[in-house]
Amino acid sequence: MSYKDEINMDKLPKHIAIIMDGNGRWAKKRLLPRKMGHKAGAKTLEDLTRAADKLGIKHLTVYAFSTENWKRSEEEISGIMDLLRNYLNGYIDKSDKENIKMDVIGEKSALDIDIQEKIKIIENLSAEKTGLNLHIALNYGGRDDILRCVKKIAQKVADGEVTPNDITEEMISDSLDTGFYPDPELVIRTSGEERISNFLLWQIAYSEFVFNNKLWPDYTEEDLYKDICYYQNRDRRFGGR
Repeated sequence: MSYKDEINMDKLPKHIAIIMDGNGRWAKKRLLPRKMGHKAGAKTLEDLTRAADKLGIKHLTVYAFSTENWKRSEEEISGIMDLLRNYLNGYIDKSDKENIKMDVIGEKSALDIDIQEKIKIIENLSAEKTGLNLHIALNYGGRDDILRCVKKIAQKVADGEVTPNDITEEMISDSLDTGFYPDPELVIRTSGEERISNFLLWQIAYSEFVFNNKLWPDYTEEDLYKDICYYQNRDRRFGGR
């Protein structure tokens, strides 16, 4: 029996966030170049995106490239960006066959111009789609997100649009990169690591966490269903009793 059969369809999380960790270790275990791990991870993302869409999940945010990932070798970064280009091109080619809406969060201005242009094309192509909302975090960091949010609000104060007393949690949430969709109820991290790694720091204040020991390229649809079941069996009290 599949864990899918155990899922309560009336209690699906509206938003799942995934830290896709373990591509490099997956490749190392197989004596392969790191870029092959990232390629396998991209295929896993495609499979999981379709599975989440079929299940009825409305929002999926995936951590694809962090602000800290620029510290990696030029060769690895170049390989990741080439894979990103291929992934984006693949979405464009299949856009008429998919009902998945895609956008990118993070500081996009640091990405190569051709990647920025592909992102704009995809966001325009998918704007009216009604299935899963796939949010890809590229050059994203939770602290950077909050910093940019603070600057936006500070500018509004300087311009006389709001006063300091007008600032609320809702205003902060609305000014983040994710201001147009609900906070994640479930955060999944693969590879056995148990860190947040600067991901959605404000947004995951009340999220449930599942740390899966599988490396990301080995993560399957069945693992997703299992982790959703774990989530549904938890008692979410939000600080109450």
